[in-house]
This record gives sequence, structure tokens and C-alpha cells, in this order.
Amino acid sequence: MTILKIESSARLEQSNSRRVTDYLVQQLGQPVITRDLVKNPLPAMSPEDLVGVHGSHKDSRPSLQQHLAVSEQLIDELRQADTLVLGVAMYNFGVPAYLKQWIDYVCRAGVSFRYTENGPEGLTGVKRAYIVTASGGTPIGSDMDFASRYLEHICRFLGIEEVFHIDAGGSKRTPELVYEHAKAQIDALLERSDEATVLEV
Repeated sequence: MTILKIESSARLEQSNSRRVTDYLVQQLGQPVITRDLVKNPLPAMSPEDLVGVHGSHKDSRPSLQQHLAVSEQLIDELRQADTLVLGVAMYNFGVPAYLKQWIDYVCRAGVSFRYTENGPEGLTGVKRAYIVTASGGTPIGSDMDFASRYLEHICRFLGIEEVFHIDAGGSKRTPELVYEHAKAQIDALLERSDEATVLEV
């Protein structure tokens, strides 16, 4: 059992989402693969290469082959994990550009998902996802939140059936209160998970 932790906050210090994802991963207690999209940004794709990556084209164009190699590496990280942890800083009501790049690299027809008669089917093998969303004031889960709801849709598109949200937002609270509130949500989620496991046994 392995965790893939994705960090996308532009704040390298004093980041609510980074602090909360660290706590979550510690509580889950599994080996962790960390992909920091801010410290190690992904290469930008031209429009032509973006279309090529999405369609898994076989064109021998060097730039496309380079982007496909990056895509394969990122999808392989997903395949190694059973749990995905997304640390998200909401900017202008949506996801950071760094995270959108990652999504464009990992959503590939015939590789990470496929179309069937019953709709798209995810192929990553990830079982569950935790989406930790921090915002300056936009209520998480509200009609103005185009980050966490969008990410849940992407997770389910990739075949992840269990998606949990952790609210790490709030401009009117101190960072410590935000952190304690998020910790309480995580503790409650994991306690319910442990109880469900006992009942199944």
C-alpha cells in the first residue's frame, strides 16, 4: 500500500495545504511517493503536443516523445499507489496551473482511462483519494468552489471510487485554527475507516 502525494501550493512556507497533507500522510502511515509540482514544475506543452498526449499519438516528433515520457512517468506513479493525496491551493476559484498541467499529463485515453459502452473507465488502480483544499475565503464545496468539485470529477474519471474532502480554508481563521480544524476532519475520517474495516472483518 503506497501513497502518492501531490503538492501544488505556490507557498513553500506557511502553506495550510502542505501542512495538512503532511499530517494526513503521517496518520495514514504508508510509504509515500511525493510529487511537488511547484518545486519541480512540469514542462509546458504546445497545443499540438497537448492533443498528441491526450490521444496517445504515435508521432515520432521529438517534443511529443519527450512529453509522452513525462506522462508515462506520472501515470506510473499513480499505478504504484493505492491512495492519492492532493494538496490544493485554490486560486481564483480554481486549481493552480501547476496542478492542471499534471491533470493534462495523466488523463490519457487508452492509458489511464478508456471509453466503454457504459462510459469512461479508469485504469490507474488507485482505490481512494483525499483532496485537501485551502482557500483564502471561498467556502469549500460551495457554488464558487471550482477546485475541489472538479478534482473529485477527475478522480472518479480515473477510476477512484472513494473520494474524501478535507477543508483547509478560511481567511478569517488563524493558520493554527485552520490546521486544528483540518486535523479534526482527518481524525474523524480515519476513525470511521478503521471502524468500517473492523465491521468487514
